[in-house]
Amino acid sequence: MSKSKHSLPFILKNTETELYINSYERIEFSLSYLLLFSPPKHKLKIKEMSSPMYRIGYAFSPKDGQRFMQNSLINHAKQRGIDLIEINPTQPLAQQGPFDCIIHKIYGSDWNNQVQQLSLHHPNVVVIDPPEAIDHLHSRASMLDVVTSLKIPQGNQTLGVPNQRVLEESENITDSIEEKGFKFPFIAKQLSVDGSGKSHEMFLVFNENGLKKLKLKKPFLMQEFVNHGGVIFKVYVVGDHVKCVKRKSLPDISEETLNNMAPDEGLLLFKQISNLIAKNDPSSDQVEGYISGVEKLVEEAEMPPSEFVMELANGLREAMGLRLFNFDLIRDSRDGNRYFVIDINYFPGFAKMPDYESVFVDFFCDVVEDKRRNVGLEAKENQEVRGGEIEESEALV
Repeated sequence: MSKSKHSLPFILKNTETELYINSYERIEFSLSYLLLFSPPKHKLKIKEMSSPMYRIGYAFSPKDGQRFMQNSLINHAKQRGIDLIEINPTQPLAQQGPFDCIIHKIYGSDWNNQVQQLSLHHPNVVVIDPPEAIDHLHSRASMLDVVTSLKIPQGNQTLGVPNQRVLEESENITDSIEEKGFKFPFIAKQLSVDGSGKSHEMFLVFNENGLKKLKLKKPFLMQEFVNHGGVIFKVYVVGDHVKCVKRKSLPDISEETLNNMAPDEGLLLFKQISNLIAKNDPSSDQVEGYISGVEKLVEEAEMPPSEFVMELANGLREAMGLRLFNFDLIRDSRDGNRYFVIDINYFPGFAKMPDYESVFVDFFCDVVEDKRRNVGLEAKENQEVRGGEIEESEALV
């Protein structure tokens, strides 16, 4: 069968069986199978597909799968010729499929090894993203190193990361923070990012007393708190698609607030941040007033320049070799042109992103169309090479 006569994908069929052909590697096996089970002298038929279905495999934890794989996404994908197929991470990956592409968020060396073996033996399956690239985001100690090494045009904006350091197991937690070149307040975070609830626990530490009460297991990360107007910008990156949204964040902390901390205070879990405003009078009116004030801050906040956000997103994507992530961006309250990246997450809660269904289906289509073009070019090159070899052998006869 000439590869130039029929374009991928197509259906190869006899009277009883149809086989979906989405790669040239399957043609020889499929022909053998159909010829073996076809009636004598029966002709095989080829039906080219006007709207091909592509198979995207996904592997998530049950919780992540439930959040991401909503009916709105599944239905929208089918309308564009995309089948979203669940992968069972407890079963060998090589025995599942075939897939045109897989997306995944599974932790562990066994899964990583299976994905690497799949890429080795089936290079035409697009893996998003490579496990070794994702691993760089599993430690907050080095997660933000990529930001400081970026070389992007920033216009009037400046970019950095907050002052941060790791408190090692051998260090005394009661030692003065100032002696470590640090200052209060700061955010304390688990060092490891492993998908567990514990790894997302964060504490706001106001003073030495709060540091003594902190129960995080060392080593952990200390990141200086930057006043940023109570607004955080979450930037979602899905391949070439970038979306920036505003979200409420921690309120600014004044010197007066720090000085008025009671002796038994000094530490707050993030979900208790409303207590920062209503700590002396936890009435519903005061808490509601705090929430209303934060929502107004978010509504009135000016978005970062879109060109700056795009340059930053593209720079991070290229530097990390990842296509599905988000990063948290804040703007310094003291300088409206100074921005800080404070966190980077692989495959975050994308379902919270506005219009995530369209963004992801467009992304899937981009991926499979790029793959289709690459396979077609590779097939054409192989055909030209074989044609040249035949001509050369005929010339030698």
